[in-house]
Amino acid sequence: MGADEEHRSLIFTYGTLKRGFFNHNLVQDMIRTGDAVYLGVYRTVESYPLVCGPYRVPFLLNLPGCGERVWGELYAVSAQGLARMDELEGTSRGHYERLPVEVCSASSGVESGDGTIVVGAEAYYAHRSYGEELWKRNGEKGFRRYSEKEASGYVRRKDRPQHLTFLQQIQLFCSHSLPPIPPPPHHHAVALAD
Repeated sequence: MGADEEHRSLIFTYGTLKRGFFNHNLVQDMIRTGDAVYLGVYRTVESYPLVCGPYRVPFLLNLPGCGERVWGELYAVSAQGLARMDELEGTSRGHYERLPVEVCSASSGVESGDGTIVVGAEAYYAHRSYGEELWKRNGEKGFRRYSEKEASGYVRRKDRPQHLTFLQQIQLFCSHSLPPIPPPPHHHAVALAD
């Protein structure tokens, strides 16, 4: 594994690949085979929109400066593991794009420039062909963490309509042909507490 470790990519996961979520079994398998190593909880240095699309699927949008600093997990991934993640995320089908993102350890300070070590990684962003539409469809509001509340109502790929491609499902969602996403229950509790 020595030579492979030098060629690992750092991947920031923010949604269903995280521990405790629906696609983490892929990451667990990659850890068992030596194709991934968990590095810890990290946050984006810049703010980005993190939204849900059709079927409560999470999307990080490549719109830096909008949204929140997003929490997620960082993994060191081998080339073989990266190919498996790219397949799951549909990078060759225009579902997601793997692009650079700067992250810092969640245990470090809030602001960069305070001694926080910034790490260059990559993340799977919503494809640019529909990212802005997802932002608009979500009322230009996102969240900082894909948690159990945001994942409530998530529909696994095998349980979604099979007569539509994922891109068609996204198009329908963005065109308002699918029901809007209600805010997670905790948003109402916060509003009442104010």
